[in-house]
Amino acid sequence: MKYEKSCGAVVFTRVDGQIKFALVQQLQGFYSFPKGHVEQGESEQETALREIYEELHLSPTLLEGFRTVDEHIIPHKPDVIKQIVYFLGEYADQEIVFQREELLSAPLVSYEEAMALFKYESSKRILNEAYDFIFGHVD
Repeated sequence: MKYEKSCGAVVFTRVDGQIKFALVQQLQGFYSFPKGHVEQGESEQETALREIYEELHLSPTLLEGFRTVDEHIIPHKPDVIKQIVYFLGEYADQEIVFQREELLSAPLVSYEEAMALFKYESSKRILNEAYDFIFGHVD
């Protein structure tokens, strides 16, 4: 098996005391977190931050201690396992400007709204891990 690696993050901000998550809606219609392929010489964190900036025009701070991995087979490449490393990033006082060439939308939503939008169980698992981390470690 060959691995194809990407990195991204669960990105959030605080709006009127509420946690809101920045999601991306792919051209295929499903919702996910900002992510993309690792480029040569980049660390996982550098890839995540570059992809977040390219897709959402945001520059979050990655929170120490949060890293989770998702792996799945790519339907059109059955001999390849897609590995995606996710971090947790917080931003404030920035406006989302999404990459219209690659995305349909980039909503800022509550935890409950995000869970309702997600099609894949892996996205729900990752959001749950991030949510638990935020409320266990962030003031």
